[in-house]
Amino acid sequence: MKTPYDTALCMLRTEKGTTLLPFNKYVFLVHIKASKLQIKKAIEQIYKVKVAKINTVISSGKTKRVRWQAGKTADWKKAIVTLQEGHKIEVT
Repeated sequence: MKTPYDTALCMLRTEKGTTLLPFNKYVFLVHIKASKLQIKKAIEQIYKVKVAKINTVISSGKTKRVRWQAGKTADWKKAIVTLQEGHKIEVT
């Protein structure tokens, strides 16, 4: 990954993600080949916070069908980032 923005692509705003906010956890869409250490450095550089823990999940793409052809959507990876006490990301 060349820049932190190549590693941490965007913050995911889902129903499950908003239920994790009181526990100081945030959900990010990350590059599929990014390691936990790369994700930690990227989040710390972009948002100027301290990361305590990272959990990652790789979701496999769904099988789709268009007329007579079968296809598949891309696999993607999300990271659940827990911040240290006293640190917070402003979500608007």
